[in-house]
Amino acid sequence: MKTLAPYIWPSHSIVLQSLIFACVLLLVIGRIVNLLIPWQFKNVLDALTPGSPAEAEDKRPYFAWAAILAFVLLRSLQGGMGVLSMIQYFLWVHVGQYTTRHLSVSMLGHLHHLSLQFHLNRKTGEVLRVMDRGVSSIGSLLSYILFNITPVIFDIVLTSIAIALQFDLILGTTLAITMILYIACTIVITEWRTKFRREMIETDNAARARAVDSLLNFETVKYYNNEAWEVARFDEAVEASQRADYKSQSSMYILNGTQNVIISVGLLVCLLICAKRIVDGSAVVSDFVMLFQYITQVYLPLNWFGTYYRAIQQNFVDMEKMLDLFKENQGVEDSADAHDLVMNDGGTIVFDNVEFSYDPKQTSLKGISFEVPKGKRIALVGDSGGGKSTIFRLLFRFYDIQSGKITVDGQDIRDLTQKSLRRHIGVVPQDTVLFNNTVRYNIRYGNVNATDEEVEAAAKAAQIHDRIMQWPDGYETKVGERGLRLSGGEKQRVAIARTLLKNPSIILLDEATSALDSTTEQLIQRSLSTLCADRTTLVIAHRLTTIVDADLILVLKDGRIVERGTHDELLKSGEEISKMREAKILPAGVEGGVYYNMWMRQLDEENAAAESVTVRPPPRPSSTRKSVATSGSAYGDHGHGHGSRHG
Repeated sequence: MKTLAPYIWPSHSIVLQSLIFACVLLLVIGRIVNLLIPWQFKNVLDALTPGSPAEAEDKRPYFAWAAILAFVLLRSLQGGMGVLSMIQYFLWVHVGQYTTRHLSVSMLGHLHHLSLQFHLNRKTGEVLRVMDRGVSSIGSLLSYILFNITPVIFDIVLTSIAIALQFDLILGTTLAITMILYIACTIVITEWRTKFRREMIETDNAARARAVDSLLNFETVKYYNNEAWEVARFDEAVEASQRADYKSQSSMYILNGTQNVIISVGLLVCLLICAKRIVDGSAVVSDFVMLFQYITQVYLPLNWFGTYYRAIQQNFVDMEKMLDLFKENQGVEDSADAHDLVMNDGGTIVFDNVEFSYDPKQTSLKGISFEVPKGKRIALVGDSGGGKSTIFRLLFRFYDIQSGKITVDGQDIRDLTQKSLRRHIGVVPQDTVLFNNTVRYNIRYGNVNATDEEVEAAAKAAQIHDRIMQWPDGYETKVGERGLRLSGGEKQRVAIARTLLKNPSIILLDEATSALDSTTEQLIQRSLSTLCADRTTLVIAHRLTTIVDADLILVLKDGRIVERGTHDELLKSGEEISKMREAKILPAGVEGGVYYNMWMRQLDEENAAAESVTVRPPPRPSSTRKSVATSGSAYGDHGHGHGSRHG
């Protein structure tokens, strides 16, 4: 409750605070009305009932219309079910909505601020279900505590005092003991069965998470014919959830039976005591009716006390995981004196002896140092696991480095606000994920304030406008979940258009044309050349033919930069090292030729692919390989598109 307090009390709104005070006032008035109803009912009975049998012949019952009117009026105002409660619930609607909205927005904002590591390890379906349960449970929790549990406690105290004053201390104490015993047993048994509810919630979350995960990976399931396997796993999860639910339901029946025994015994004792006093002449029948009214009036809502308390416990269980999400550290946080990035030199990037590791047992980057001057294009190549994507993530501040320094225009990115840093960086990822919305919405996401004309201009630059206009709904075409209705090339061109619309100072390209055919790839390369002109650009490339015109190529291996230079420089040095290695005259400890070997391997692979569809492939002497490997300086317009194809 201490954790939830900031989300419950509307500190910024006098109107909402006034509504809360009004609800509390109505609650107090309702308790007083409830106390008066049995007493007024006794007055009606006394007015309608003659005294002794001897007096009955001389005394006729009084009409008592005023007493009846007062009784009916009190009944209409009765707290818990009358007019007062309706007004109270009506006023509380806005307060409940505030709490739900505030908590939902805070939770979503917190999830967006959590580290990339958290989101890589999370299960989307389970997180969303935890969020939904937690948010809905807080509204129920407040309602149960304020309008159900608290009134019942007040009614028990006031009723016990009223009976003690009207009759004697014995009846008041008997009623109080009965109610206290009822509440105590309810709490004890409910606490005992809470573990069954928690188990049921966890197994239910697991079942839903499996269903969501299998649907999100619908295509993968189809690729491997594993529909039956996924259904069987979901069936196992549902069965486990039902076993836990059976334990929860069974324990609830035990609780209900115990409650019924306690309240029945207490009611019996109180009524027998009052009946004995009527026989002895110390009480009248109206006293018996009034006592029964008091007990019934308390018992009926108390009968629901177990339900309310269980609901509160269930709400707390539901909120446990949501509160655990609030406890998740953000991982990367802005420093207290962080300032916005000021682009002094157009976005010069410097990695200075950077070291980083995801796991303390294994270092991912080891002493990485390089500079990307303004307007230059630097390419990162190497085998998987070399650290290329890690460099991107560190520059974008998905993680903070352990040692060294990363600067943009001389400013350490750890001293900058993340928002301002990312505002100047545009990313075109290899695996493009789109929102389940229209094409226009996904392109405009790069600049949510862009006009339709600007959106279409970006689409034209990304070579996707003509394709969009061929679709029946044009820019209003729905792309489907994660963009599944579009091809890989179409999704990537939408991502490029989105980045073009953002118009950043720094561009990060993660194999941005890997899903495109050769013709579209050349068109996109020209668009990217326009996009990257006069901008600082970092490129991750697996297909080396796309970065032969880079100003500098960094070859990474096992978290280190093992080679650096232009395409021609790396091929020349690699060829020399290769010859020395073949001649066995390479000095001990000298490494190199990684880029050269990668280049030759890709040429051989592309040549083999070309030969597989050629009837009579021409001979390819070693001199041809060298000429292809070292000729030209630009990919798209100068014949470096696919070395073996053009060769």
